[in-house]
Amino acid sequence: MVASGMQNETLGEWLSAAPFSLAMSSGFFSFFAHTGMLRALESEGLTPKSLFGSSAGALVAGGWAAGLSADELGCELQSLKRSDFWDPKPGLGLLGGRLFRAKLEELLPVETFSECRAPVSISAYDLGRRKTLVLKDGELASAIMASCAFPVLFHPVRRDGSLLSDGGIADRPGLDGMQGSERTFYHHIASRSPWRRAGSKALQIPSRESMVSLRITELPRANPFHLERGVLAMQAAFDATKRALGCPIEGSVVSVAG
Repeated sequence: MVASGMQNETLGEWLSAAPFSLAMSSGFFSFFAHTGMLRALESEGLTPKSLFGSSAGALVAGGWAAGLSADELGCELQSLKRSDFWDPKPGLGLLGGRLFRAKLEELLPVETFSECRAPVSISAYDLGRRKTLVLKDGELASAIMASCAFPVLFHPVRRDGSLLSDGGIADRPGLDGMQGSERTFYHHIASRSPWRRAGSKALQIPSRESMVSLRITELPRANPFHLERGVLAMQAAFDATKRALGCPIEGSVVSVAG
């Protein structure tokens, strides 16, 4: 779906034309790539009026909304070590999450959604009700932690009486919190997950009125044992996004190689 006036417009022109919301998908440790993309936007003075995120996207959306610049997020991620979050504990996942929670609380400049500089909506999966729950108020750290609770890796997070897990389970794009057809820029992380079927709708770039998507291919993929790849992905996403700003929008999508 192509919004009127979008044809032949570059991504940079479209982003500069009017305020926009930013949505960022899930994608395991792709918070590195999301941060690189956001650093590129920020360097051009292109900042979102509101944010949506799921899993890795929730971490970056929540951190930026809380008041961290993309550069500050990048510096934190560059120094991230496995020991910062690796706390094995028996339960519904390998890691208990105590260290991750402590890291978030240390990092975030504010404690609640209401203190954020921009509205942010975070998708998490409610295991009891088996559906996505969009978190928009209350404690910010627990919301981000819940959305990032990747199955098998992290224990689910109990928040306000609900047991929550990774937002990407049912809302991979992180768009469930969006209402109507607000002007949105969406950063899509292509999945390589072995538990997604080929051709799954969850892997496709969603199409919505007034939404433009950026897909960066061939990015390095980080994991807990190869965090150095995340630093490479962040720089590659930064460089690719800078190039993408000069590319024309084709069918509401801009695709560039990382």
